[in-house]
Amino acid sequence: MSVSCGIYHERQSRQLCALHALNNLFQGRDPYTKSELDEYCYSLTPRSWLNPHRSWFGWGNYDVNVIMYALQQHHCETVWFDKRRDPKCLNLDQIMGFILNVRSPLTQLLPPPFRMRHWLALRCINGRYYNLDSKLRQPTCLGNEANFLNYLREQLRPHTDQELFIVMTNDPTKRDEGDDATTSADSEQMRVNAKDNDQRWLKPQFRNAKGNNTN
Repeated sequence: MSVSCGIYHERQSRQLCALHALNNLFQGRDPYTKSELDEYCYSLTPRSWLNPHRSWFGWGNYDVNVIMYALQQHHCETVWFDKRRDPKCLNLDQIMGFILNVRSPLTQLLPPPFRMRHWLALRCINGRYYNLDSKLRQPTCLGNEANFLNYLREQLRPHTDQELFIVMTNDPTKRDEGDDATTSADSEQMRVNAKDNDQRWLKPQFRNAKGNNTN
């Protein structure tokens, strides 16, 4: 782990890129440990000798289910981004950060059980966007919002095998004080608000009635 210009950055160790991506995303606050992620694997699939959510050898290589479960423990939710969309639709003010999944080219010729993918974190720090990939010697500044959106467009081109996951914090449910009586109009407004909250990662003009993650 290193801190460069006030930015927390864990470097790659074994097959623990998911662990590093999570800790880099949270900037070292209440960091996850390998033992925690291993426990999450068995929480997801108990009584499994060869757990499907990590390397058969127990070296890491955690899948997306473990990452999503880990983020839930920090009151965060994860949304898969449909790369048919243009990143300009992202409501960056409502997004804590991103986790990008990329192919590990060195393992593509191996049989499927031994192929690996790599997780890395992207987020805004002090008004600038950074690539916090644990394979980098130090964080890479991607620039301002416009630069970052162009970076995402490049990473998510149709022929690429990259997957982007949006990470947002869940605000505690707030309830108005006063009369508990709820009218039908109130109920409808609550449904509208809940739907908007589900799509808060999208700018309002890109939201749709069904809540689908497509154009």
